[in-house]
Amino acid sequence: MTVWIISAILLVTLLLLITEKIPVDLTAIGVMVALVLFGILSPKEAVMGLAHPAVVTVGAMFVISKGMMRTGAVEFIGRHVIRFSRGNRYLALIIILLTVGVASAFINNTPVVILFIPVVMAMCCEFGLSPSQFLIPISYASILAGTCTLIGTSTNIIISDLSAVSGYGAISMFELGMMGLPIAVIGIVFILLASPKLMPSLRNPTCQLRDSEHRRYLAELKIPRGGSLIDKEVVTAFEEKYPRLEVLELIRYSHIYHPSRDTVKIAPDDLILVKGSLNDLVEILDHEDVELPLTEKGLSFGVGKDDTIIVELIISPQSDLLGQRLLETGLMRDPDIHVIAIKRHNLHFTERQVHDVRLRTGDMVLIWCKEGKLEDMRSEKDYIIIEDVHEEIIHKRKAWLAMIIFGGLIGAATLGLAEIMICALTAAFAMVLTGCLQMRDLYRSLQGEVLLLIAGTIALGIAMEKTGTSRLYAETFLNLFAGASPRMVLGGMILMTSISTQILSNNATAVLIFPIAVSTALSLGVDPKPFIVGVCFGASACFATPIGYQTNLLVYGPGGYRFSDYLKMGIPLNILVLVMSTIFIPIIWPF
Repeated sequence: MTVWIISAILLVTLLLLITEKIPVDLTAIGVMVALVLFGILSPKEAVMGLAHPAVVTVGAMFVISKGMMRTGAVEFIGRHVIRFSRGNRYLALIIILLTVGVASAFINNTPVVILFIPVVMAMCCEFGLSPSQFLIPISYASILAGTCTLIGTSTNIIISDLSAVSGYGAISMFELGMMGLPIAVIGIVFILLASPKLMPSLRNPTCQLRDSEHRRYLAELKIPRGGSLIDKEVVTAFEEKYPRLEVLELIRYSHIYHPSRDTVKIAPDDLILVKGSLNDLVEILDHEDVELPLTEKGLSFGVGKDDTIIVELIISPQSDLLGQRLLETGLMRDPDIHVIAIKRHNLHFTERQVHDVRLRTGDMVLIWCKEGKLEDMRSEKDYIIIEDVHEEIIHKRKAWLAMIIFGGLIGAATLGLAEIMICALTAAFAMVLTGCLQMRDLYRSLQGEVLLLIAGTIALGIAMEKTGTSRLYAETFLNLFAGASPRMVLGGMILMTSISTQILSNNATAVLIFPIAVSTALSLGVDPKPFIVGVCFGASACFATPIGYQTNLLVYGPGGYRFSDYLKMGIPLNILVLVMSTIFIPIIWPF
């Protein structure tokens, strides 16, 4: 009876995940609840997945990825990909897939995919491409390349250890490459040809490397006495570090100079009117000898200040501020608020100075404030608070720290100094400790729906193993091949392993199927080695669902995918691995 209950839960779960009639995270919670209500798992067992290393690792990787993005550490890689691809989608895809493939053969593919997610998002923003046509291919390329070496995926290491303990010998470093390399090459070629047609073309929700015109603000910068910018030509003072910053005017007491036609050097107490992106303005205020007029000295705009935030206020149609000069509003009088810049959509200001601007509906005011003050401002009807603007700030001076931390993660994981979960947690901790990321950003970076989905499927896997359902499925499936040739039985076992890994984790599938594969080979009177290798490739053939492998889950949210998007290229790739493995494994590793 228990087997039938679990089978029903499994079927309903798959239908809900494919159709997405309800959110995937709600489906995952429903799985855990159902398993407890039917008495299959205890409450403790049902929520064990929340503390599973896979959940912790993926969560930590989200944090690390956010740190890499917030510091601009991915910009170097992204710019090189952009430069070489020159906006050509196919060339960009080739470069990215080859880079991901080579790296994933020797490094755990999870951090490799994590690194390239923001690179792809940035590149797509630069050229107006859709990231949804790149992210699943990246995940698939990393999985394919992982089968080429022993360390390419933890599944290979587990099976090698099991094989050595069982007396059939360990798998050497490059032994699987004889089969894995041809599969990876053919698979990546298929991805290159098929992804433009099979992958959805969704709009890019983020932009990390480009500041578009509609996000450029008007700001005033005051030159303090003794500042390093004094005596520099105003037209070139910011040119080297901030090439996109536009210097509009220099105001010296009652006189206005226009840099485009007047040659003038900066003097103490000058006001410089500039137009620039959020990142440029914050960078200048935080690291250059300039101040905001009419504000106190010593304000910090750095990433390490968790109690401060930069937000955008949009003046609402019902606002009492309409028609008032900015200087006369409560925004300028409040000691806890500091106005950085202002913007008016598609219109120009006629006033000479920013604080003289008379506010209109839709004007955007960029402010710095304490986070506690923001809570008090939410009840105001004079403006709409846009907090997302804070997410766009990139703190480039921390980029080298973020890259060192990420490099340490990859090095430690590759050398086996610690488990990938410990490496990832340490790197996430270091990102916050060194100021590469704020705690606020850490919490926001965690994609709860993905983490819950992993936890729910882990609970289902525990239930299937606990009740013997998974073993019963495996034995029933293999009985269909009774009396067939060893090659046909091998193909059936690879197929069964591939199906199982779409539901269970690939490591759990490998552990479950390994003894069945060995006993099947012995019963046929053949060498178990081809069957052991078959488990390696079958367990890694996890392309058809987002829950089949961690990297599939990692790209699920950023790509805006549906569950069914994984079936389009995933099923052909599963068939490719199945057919090639069935044909060539017995040739390379004879029965």
